[in-house]
Amino acid sequence: MLAALPLMIFPFVLYNLAIFGILGGGGVVALGNIVSSLQMLSGAVWTMTVGDALIVVALVFLFVEILKASRNGRGSLLNHMLSMLVFVAYLVEFLLVRDAATQIFFILMTITFVDVIGGFAVAIRSAGRDVSIGL
Repeated sequence: MLAALPLMIFPFVLYNLAIFGILGGGGVVALGNIVSSLQMLSGAVWTMTVGDALIVVALVFLFVEILKASRNGRGSLLNHMLSMLVFVAYLVEFLLVRDAATQIFFILMTITFVDVIGGFAVAIRSAGRDVSIGL
């Protein structure tokens, strides 16, 4: 049943750890800390912040979640329900918590919404192929 755990909960937990200062820094400011900086051939400097890295992690998890949605079984329905609950948690926190009213959190919430809608769409599509009507 561990496979039914929605992976989008991990960016949610990491964001909350960052805004409460547990990951270092002081709340939302920690999301702006630079993780890496690269000198490009054009002369520009490309930087990645903690918030940007969190979005990249969420996109990787979204890919895995869409792959998980194509499975059929009793765990997939539980995964869809838990993914919906994770999205509701994102939405409630976005509306009620001051430090969650950021662009990074909104993008994470949108990725979670795509996970929910995409998961249902893929599951319905793959379930339709499994149903065979004998003539």
